[in-house]
Amino acid sequence: MSLGPRLRAIQLRLVEGWRSRALSLKAISFALVGVVNTMVDYSVFLAARAVLHRAPAAQALFDSLSVSCNCASPTTILLIAANMVSWVVAVSGSYVMNSSFTFAAESGGKLRWGAYLIFIASGILGWLANTATLVFASQALMFPVWIAKAVAILASFIVNFSLSHFVVFRVRRGPAVDLTDEA
Repeated sequence: MSLGPRLRAIQLRLVEGWRSRALSLKAISFALVGVVNTMVDYSVFLAARAVLHRAPAAQALFDSLSVSCNCASPTTILLIAANMVSWVVAVSGSYVMNSSFTFAAESGGKLRWGAYLIFIASGILGWLANTATLVFASQALMFPVWIAKAVAILASFIVNFSLSHFVVFRVRRGPAVDLTDEA
């Protein structure tokens, strides 16, 4: 058997596994999307953190929030703000990539406002897990921020994949309704 037919056989098995919603293939695809998304999340987080740290108006706001809520230090508020900025960028990219690749069979490869909003809602839980882990690891465990952020990304991966697979992109009964034309 030559290399061409072998590759074709592997391709056919992958396509069949994909169509049969093999959980492991979905997790691998989700992880690959996650690798790209992690680079985006991490880069935007570091950039936002640097910009916010150097912006006098942001520092004044964080100081004011810290005093008024008496619940977090300006450094903690800075971490949360930078993490929020990176999350918004990352969750949007993740929805597009997962709708187009990982869960294309379930989504029909279409982007839908309704599914996007559900993805955002489920992503909030991932963001909360990410942020709580980031703050805990960096401040309570005293990990360097870059390590704390990496641990936080792992925690949110577990939450996000579970919610994406079992809630957002689950197989639904009945015809799909395309919401791309709705406001």
